[in-house]
Amino acid sequence: MVKASALSCPSCGASITLHAEGWAVTVACVTCGSVLDALDPNLRILQRHAERITFTPRIPLGTRGTIRGVPYEAIGCQRVTITVEGVDYSWSEYVCFNPYHGFMYLSEYEGHWNVIEKLRRPPQELSSIVRSMVKLDQRTFHHFQSANARTSFALGEFPWELRVGDAVASRDFTSPPFLLSAEGTDLETTWSLGTYTEPAEIARMFGLSTLDKSPRGVFANQPNPHVRAARRVRRVGVLLLGVWLLMFVGGMLLARDEQVFDGSYTYDRTRGESNALVTAPFELKGRTSNVELEFQTDLGNDWVYFALALINNETGQSRDFGTQASYYSGSDSDGNWSEGSRRSGVTLAGVPAGQYLLRIAPEGGEPLGTPVRYSLRVTRDVPSILLYLIALAALVVPILIAWFPAIGFENRRWMESDHEGATMSFPPDEEPT
Repeated sequence: MVKASALSCPSCGASITLHAEGWAVTVACVTCGSVLDALDPNLRILQRHAERITFTPRIPLGTRGTIRGVPYEAIGCQRVTITVEGVDYSWSEYVCFNPYHGFMYLSEYEGHWNVIEKLRRPPQELSSIVRSMVKLDQRTFHHFQSANARTSFALGEFPWELRVGDAVASRDFTSPPFLLSAEGTDLETTWSLGTYTEPAEIARMFGLSTLDKSPRGVFANQPNPHVRAARRVRRVGVLLLGVWLLMFVGGMLLARDEQVFDGSYTYDRTRGESNALVTAPFELKGRTSNVELEFQTDLGNDWVYFALALINNETGQSRDFGTQASYYSGSDSDGNWSEGSRRSGVTLAGVPAGQYLLRIAPEGGEPLGTPVRYSLRVTRDVPSILLYLIALAALVVPILIAWFPAIGFENRRWMESDHEGATMSFPPDEEPT
């Protein structure tokens, strides 16, 4: 480092040490806060400050540290304030100097730190209906906040002409962990790029045991800690969804969906048990699969229960089951109404191939009901969409649950922006740096 020059403050007489002599434009006295002309040998007073400085920088001025492998010294600190809906929000900005590499900057708000470098070229402005965006080195930044930022007070040296109370129009664009900021007046706009840095890393850079404030809330460019795990779940989920899709398409294409029997009958309550019947034999072909039975009736304000038995004509093995149909209708003061269905069906799973008979024994119904005509259709190997939908839900739900913390983090981030009513629910995918 270059040897510093020692001078006296013309306002209060306190000793002032210039660390960036020839580079600094203004210097703020750390004792009285007066802003002085660092280019004037007599430190001409640019602005007097009526009160003693009470703010203590978290990185003491004069502290040396290493930023990105280069030694720097903290030589200046200013407090910057914006007013949003009548509420003041302030943060600290630090000037760090190396005589061979120039200046680097740090900012701190509510325990959130950024390492900042000035850009030599502006980013590309992009048009958007939702919110404005800019692009820098293939990375897209979304507008986060615009405000008028004013200097509340300052300590130390600055490479620009600074006065307490000066204000600039600022715009922030975020793409975690980066933050693009534009500060300007009617004459000039300066762009800078901030990189979110953990407080422990800042403390390590400057050899500090700790920084006395832990981060509060979610900062504009704070990396989402939940995204990495959520993306791993998503990658696995996408692979499993691909397998599910192949199984679904294959199941639909390979299913026989073959009608193997069709018959029509009449159920007459006056005949009692003589309504029971056994169908003609029918063949179930192919692999072991399901069998679907569908009944269509002409019920009217009546019901009927079908006691059924599927009998293997070769082995005599029987599977007993049943299904019921009921249908009622009428009208009242609210209009016409109906309930139930004239249709009824049942599906048997895991039925091996072979020749089968079906025993049908209809029973029940209204005592004075008229005979019920019904038809039966038997279909072999019917594709079950419901099972595939259940499997799909079992895959999708864990993916959504894994994203909930990440989405909540993003919503908390954007609640602090100018776009609270249009939060970015899903974190954007990682982009090249």
